[in-house]
Amino acid sequence: MVPAVQHHVPGQVPLIQRWQGCLQPQPVVMRRLEWLAAILLMVLLSGLPFLSRSGMALVMVACGLIWLLWSLCTPPVRVETPSSWLLVIVGIAILATGFSPVPIAAVKGLLKLLSYLGVYALVLKLLRQQPAWWDRLVAGLLGGGLLSSVLALRQLYASTEDLATWADPNSISAGTIRIYGPLGNPNLLAGYLLPLLPLATVALIRWSGVGSRLFAAITLVLASTATTLTYSRGGWLGMVAALAVLLLLLLLRSTRRWPLFWRRLLPLAVLLAGAMLLAVAAVKLEPIRTRITSLLAGRGDSSNNFRINVWLAAIEMIQDRPWLGIGPGNNAFNSIYPLYQQPKFNALSAYSVPLEILVETGFPGLIASLGLLISSMGRGLESLSSDAPMALAGLGCLAAMAGLLVQGITDTIFFRPEVQLIGWFCLASLASRTGDR
Repeated sequence: MVPAVQHHVPGQVPLIQRWQGCLQPQPVVMRRLEWLAAILLMVLLSGLPFLSRSGMALVMVACGLIWLLWSLCTPPVRVETPSSWLLVIVGIAILATGFSPVPIAAVKGLLKLLSYLGVYALVLKLLRQQPAWWDRLVAGLLGGGLLSSVLALRQLYASTEDLATWADPNSISAGTIRIYGPLGNPNLLAGYLLPLLPLATVALIRWSGVGSRLFAAITLVLASTATTLTYSRGGWLGMVAALAVLLLLLLLRSTRRWPLFWRRLLPLAVLLAGAMLLAVAAVKLEPIRTRITSLLAGRGDSSNNFRINVWLAAIEMIQDRPWLGIGPGNNAFNSIYPLYQQPKFNALSAYSVPLEILVETGFPGLIASLGLLISSMGRGLESLSSDAPMALAGLGCLAAMAGLLVQGITDTIFFRPEVQLIGWFCLASLASRTGDR
């Protein structure tokens, strides 16, 4: 059943939305727009690891145009909190572009941001129109993740020379074989796969039919294995965070009618058991122990040393332009960073999502991003008290975002389109009142 959509009273429509609903096409046209939007999103989400940059950009632009056309054909709806924060983010990004020391590079970053928001807006509109599309879009995501995992795991039976180059020869982890699949980078593969794990778990619970559940289960197992074998420390932390948050949320939801004592005891007991299991794995399994030990090596590990030097340079950039930054996008960063970098420490980003946001759009940009995140998580937490079938979707998206946030502390893989588009999908899912349906 299509949910009722709250429309504005004509006199109450904000000026920014008065262009919506100008066209009144036939119902058959509206149905075709819905299917066209769904097909474009399926192509984009399932093809994330395989589409070229130009192909991906073309599909993203098409998504934005379809959203524009669809909005011209439908009356405006009330802009709720998550989307309001997005408008603030866009406003700050425009100001940061206008005051950027490298405006041309910043304009390119602004256009990238708008293309991502076009995809977000289309997912949001599609899910508000017909929530059942969520499962189909997730199936597309999992299909791409399954194929990527298979291709990555096949590398274990190929020559190890190329795989070993991703391990630092000067580190205690030298010689570690790290798979990277079709994405060409083990950290990127981990960042792409880790949000799929809670989505696959939710699909395994939600979907009916042996074939559908078997597909979700196989994807979950192979993607988890592939993420582990990337030996990405940030990916590992993100994977543990995503699955732990999902487990905690599922326990809280399933026990919400239990006595208070048991509601508090059971999640704590399960999480404690999980922590003990991870501790045993970290001690007993040599490859995992080696990678974890490298985290504690400080500057003695070249990967750690590289990040520390980049972070120090990024902090200097923030100190010089704290209010609006240097402008959005990696082009602006690549134009300014050489002025601050230490010799031999070239970098394409700040290797930390919070630092990258501060560098690009200053403290206002970080505050607005936190506002979007908090409001979206608040929407997801509403699913804890809901018995609606789609409530589980909200919990899965919430756990996926938690995993991406943890990995994003020490890496900026999130800003790669293969990962960022999954993040926008999750945010749009949470903003669509998933838990109320």
